[in-house]
Amino acid sequence: MGQSEAPVNPYRIGEAAAMLGVSADTMRRWVDAGRVAAERDEHGHRIIPGAQLAAFARELARPENAEAEGRPSSARNRFPGIVTDVVLGDVAAQVEIQAGPFRVVSLISRESAEELKLVPGTPATAVIKSTNVMIERR
Repeated sequence: MGQSEAPVNPYRIGEAAAMLGVSADTMRRWVDAGRVAAERDEHGHRIIPGAQLAAFARELARPENAEAEGRPSSARNRFPGIVTDVVLGDVAAQVEIQAGPFRVVSLISRESAEELKLVPGTPATAVIKSTNVMIERR
């Protein structure tokens, strides 16, 4: 593949896996099954063009949408994970969730934390609806 033919933002299998929060073996299985298309670089390594990886990531996220679970919601950012820490205050609670490689910390009312019975080890989903999200480019 020549310089002018190189895909924009190509990712090697391990890099693509890290972006999606899965193992390299899972990524290889998806490529082998044809779920996401890969090409070979000049060294014979499998690479996934960035645009194709982005489309596949969107496809993966669809089942997590509230509509698929029968709970209509305007929030689209859902991070399923496990509660790793809960700090109860007089009025508020700080809840920490590990969602794949992401640590999500939220402040909610103590009453809500108690009603949801949030304790370390509880499965939970961080649902994020925000008008102010910072983006950093790596």
